[in-house]
Amino acid sequence: MDKRHQGFFYETSFKKEVKLDKKGQMKLSFGMIFSIFLIIIFIAFAFYAITKFINLQKTIQIESFVENLQSNVNDMWNSPRGSQPETYSLPNKIEAVCFTDNVFNNLMFRSSEILEENNIEHLDIATITSGEDPYCISNINGKVKLIISKGFREDLVMISRQ
Repeated sequence: MDKRHQGFFYETSFKKEVKLDKKGQMKLSFGMIFSIFLIIIFIAFAFYAITKFINLQKTIQIESFVENLQSNVNDMWNSPRGSQPETYSLPNKIEAVCFTDNVFNNLMFRSSEILEENNIEHLDIATITSGEDPYCISNINGKVKLIISKGFREDLVMISRQ
């Protein structure tokens, strides 16, 4: 038969006194709280990392657009004449691709964020921007459609809306 007396437990079979450990629950609570805290930290870090990777993907997509546009302009510039419709993918945060009559940076992106301007070589920027400066081509559902063309005996390449 077991007897309890002032926080001690007497076990009759062993005649041994064992003190009840009331701190066990407190240690378990602290361990649980610490585990929950670590889980929250890991989840927050995961969201942060995913956000950074998505932003990196958008930056790479913009840089890829600039490189592909320059490559297509160079191909047209090296040919005697031609006209090529092109479709490029851009992030939806970019509202439009604009060409401006600036010697150093003739390509810019219209967006809610400030983005780096670029320079596309071999463009007849004076003719492109003669009607409107900047000459903008809208980004519709992440796609920019334009026509890259060059006439016979022309030195520079033209860009127009598709």
